[in-house]
Amino acid sequence: MRKRIALLLMTFVVSSILVIYFPSRVQACSCALPSSAQDQLSRSQAVFAGRVMGVKEQRFLNGGMAKAVRFEVSRVWKGEAASEIIIYTGSGGGDCGFDFKEGQEYLVYANPSSMYGDKELLVTIICDRTKQLSQAQEDLAVLGEGRLPTKQVNLAWEYFQLSPFSWTVLIGAAVVVIGGAVILLRRKRRTGK
Repeated sequence: MRKRIALLLMTFVVSSILVIYFPSRVQACSCALPSSAQDQLSRSQAVFAGRVMGVKEQRFLNGGMAKAVRFEVSRVWKGEAASEIIIYTGSGGGDCGFDFKEGQEYLVYANPSSMYGDKELLVTIICDRTKQLSQAQEDLAVLGEGRLPTKQVNLAWEYFQLSPFSWTVLIGAAVVVIGGAVILLRRKRRTGK
């Protein structure tokens, strides 16, 4: 009976630590009336056309979940004229995430935001005018030719690094779990049960 109580207590402690230090962020998506292409251009920090080279799920320490979308850029209207860029969006559902498909071309409007992570990242959501390039004729007529990327880059996927504080919490939780297991095993050997 004591073993079960100790195990339940240890499980409660570890679960509490995880919930306190790694909370989930819940947000619902609600978009205002769509803006014009000119308004969206003036409000966005990055506007480009490009082909999706890959999409990866990414969980952040603050509980946020997002998709990192890597683009090969073909045209730039605003922002850095790099040949590749990584944009973040939600995973879908109520978090306003845009459903990018690998190999497809898109016109992307993005802004710095910390909505999906602990630091400012370039983010686009379904409330922006981001869309498949084949459906962006109205926007392209307003935007004009744009410019070709001039800065050649080859981006590797950026994985979020755990902070020293997070490593401390994870190691502490592991010590509690391992310590509890050792105590239970020692008691079991002593009692012979």
